[in-house]
Amino acid sequence: MRKLLLSTAIALATSLTASAQTVKATIHADQGKNKINKEIYGQFSEHLGSCIYGGLWVGEGSPIPNINGYRKDVFEALKKLQIPVLRWPGGCFADDYHWMDGIGPRENRPSLRNNNWGGTIEDNSFGTHEFLNLCEMLGCEPYISGNVGSGTVKEMAQWVEYMTSDGDTPMARLRRQNGRDKAWHVKYFGIGNEAWGCGGNMTPEYYSDEYRKFNTYLRDQGQNKLYRIASGASDYDYNWTEVLMKKIGTMMQGISLHYYTCSGWDGPKGSAINFDNDQYYWALGKCLEIEEVIKKHKAIMDEADPEGKIGLLVDEWGTWWDEEPGTIPGHLYQQNALRDAFVAALSLNVFHKYTDRVKMANIAQVVNVLQSMILTDQEGTGHMVLTPTYHVFEMYTPFMEATHLPLDLDSEVIAVSKEYYKEKKGARDAGYRPCPLLSASAAKTKDGSIVLAITNVSLDKDKAVEFQIPGFTAKSVTGRILTSKRVDDYNDFKHPDVVAPKEFKDAKLNKGVLSLNVPAKSLIVLTLK
Repeated sequence: MRKLLLSTAIALATSLTASAQTVKATIHADQGKNKINKEIYGQFSEHLGSCIYGGLWVGEGSPIPNINGYRKDVFEALKKLQIPVLRWPGGCFADDYHWMDGIGPRENRPSLRNNNWGGTIEDNSFGTHEFLNLCEMLGCEPYISGNVGSGTVKEMAQWVEYMTSDGDTPMARLRRQNGRDKAWHVKYFGIGNEAWGCGGNMTPEYYSDEYRKFNTYLRDQGQNKLYRIASGASDYDYNWTEVLMKKIGTMMQGISLHYYTCSGWDGPKGSAINFDNDQYYWALGKCLEIEEVIKKHKAIMDEADPEGKIGLLVDEWGTWWDEEPGTIPGHLYQQNALRDAFVAALSLNVFHKYTDRVKMANIAQVVNVLQSMILTDQEGTGHMVLTPTYHVFEMYTPFMEATHLPLDLDSEVIAVSKEYYKEKKGARDAGYRPCPLLSASAAKTKDGSIVLAITNVSLDKDKAVEFQIPGFTAKSVTGRILTSKRVDDYNDFKHPDVVAPKEFKDAKLNKGVLSLNVPAKSLIVLTLK
């Protein structure tokens, strides 16, 4: 890849110099207002590569230990994450998926070709029952993506009835015939996915009309009330949001947004584990640009919906690198380095700030695809490894449903060139995007404690930080740290704990002031009581 141009490290609105100084920061413990929606920690499972088959599902007859066909090790790891919501069956696969192919006796289910992801033959052994039962076992809300692109209104309406009707209706009777008496609770329902691309290549005006038509026939069944989600924009397409807010409005409860930390859609995207320092800072700068994207979509939504009734759902986000050498093309299997962990932490910090409008986020994807939580072996030997990104999500669980606290933190900032792919026709990246070396987020939990996450993404500079906490008197502090020798370190089946959390003891309290040294290349999560 081309060498990325970095400016000299510059300070933007900062009190730092290149020399070691103590960074002064403030957590406004008395100014918390908005709850951090637990759904921001949502996951995404698509019929893509080995996310479902070999990832979540191996079948009851597999020699790999399983619980009713679900991989036992994967299930237990996901249970520990306290997953709030799981999206399925896509992604692009959703608009090729016909749900009736995935019900009834598995031996009678027809197969299909996965046209979007490598041409793999899909046997439909994992369908509606398998997904919704998994959500019940995990204790999470299901998020169903319905087929607008190649499906029909009748097909989608019958799916909702099949899943959620407890009455004496045709689809409820069919569900009972297939072994499930009681209806499932299904809250989140997406009416199409990426309608601007793989979901039909529609204009926003045409999709809005299609949404209104499909939505008309998605009737709530009994006590089950659908939270209806429109297929929203890809990153910088603000016109898409504007049109949908005008033409659909309150017929939707949510609108999606997709944003990937990716160097482009044509040609190589770069390796997940072989990158230089410039590429490292470029990725972090790109990931942080999601804040500006959210602010612009939010402004459009605020104008049309000042009461905030419609949620913004970032239901696909994360890193997208080249597939690992030797893996199946189109299966998007990539490794996961400490760099990816920082992308996760920085992105979650942004979501926390805009939780008044951002009601859900779903990282792509949960197992074996893109920036996954878990990797399972590709040879069927039953090995599993937790990625650095998994550890971020696990360390951040105290933020779920906590009250976000405003925080002041100055940081040295590296200005990262956006012209990494300027030779590409139509490239939007021009100029520079800032990459602060320090990022932090704080929240007050239900028991009155404060949870604080602070990340130092500098490759070579430790940072001494001192927090004032007006409105809160801390008496004790505990914490953990996620770091490694190199930012391209990762976990594999032979070395599963290269990047893993460890206890952090270098945080001190003195007269209510919190001081700590944040090592280079590290993420620290503290609990103050």
